[in-house]
Amino acid sequence: MKKLLMAALTLFAVNMLNAQPPVVPAEAGAKFGKAITADNAVSIEEFVKVMATKEEGKPHDAKIVGVVTEVCQKEGCWIKVQSPNGNMMVKMKDHKFAVPVVLNGKKIVIDGVATQTTTSVKQLRHFAEDAGKSKEEIAKITEPKKEIVIQAAGILVL
Repeated sequence: MKKLLMAALTLFAVNMLNAQPPVVPAEAGAKFGKAITADNAVSIEEFVKVMATKEEGKPHDAKIVGVVTEVCQKEGCWIKVQSPNGNMMVKMKDHKFAVPVVLNGKKIVIDGVATQTTTSVKQLRHFAEDAGKSKEEIAKITEPKKEIVIQAAGILVL
């Protein structure tokens, strides 16, 4: 029984340590996820125009330059970047990597796959909770949101 309890406590501790955003600097040249370059990256404004012509749910390769406006405070598993249509959601592909919270405000290159999608109220509230929003702010989320979501394979800080 003691061994089982110790194994459970160890597993819990490891899980809690893994559920934290990395505490590393986000200086120019820092890479997260797959190693990428800025070659052939387009502005977020140009990318939004391209995505406006795509069907909902149809994936499209994305390599864009943008400025981070928000970072998941719990795990560093998603970010939002400034775009002409409001903040664009960027998730880390398959949760294979995370980014530091100090990435907020940095100019970055994102390489991944984008999709026009509708995000549910439940998911939007979850993201708001992860971002550290108040209960009042979360309660104000009552409508799903049609948006571009990018599954990032790699991120490069400029």
